[in-house]
Amino acid sequence: MKIFTTILIVIAIGLVIFNLTMLDFKKPFEGNSMIALIGVVASFCAVFILLIFKMSKKIEDKLKNQ
Repeated sequence: MKIFTTILIVIAIGLVIFNLTMLDFKKPFEGNSMIALIGVVASFCAVFILLIFKMSKKIEDKLKNQ
């Protein structure tokens, strides 16, 4: 499970980088830039959720070992 979540985090970070390249910084709220902006925000949310999941699994493992 640890490897799977790490792979998903790397993919989400890759999507952030890809969407940042698609973003037009002069007009960020028009056309394809809006879609890229939504993709960046969604990818950041995915990264944060996966990091919270990894932390909760570490806490669960520590509680089982006690």
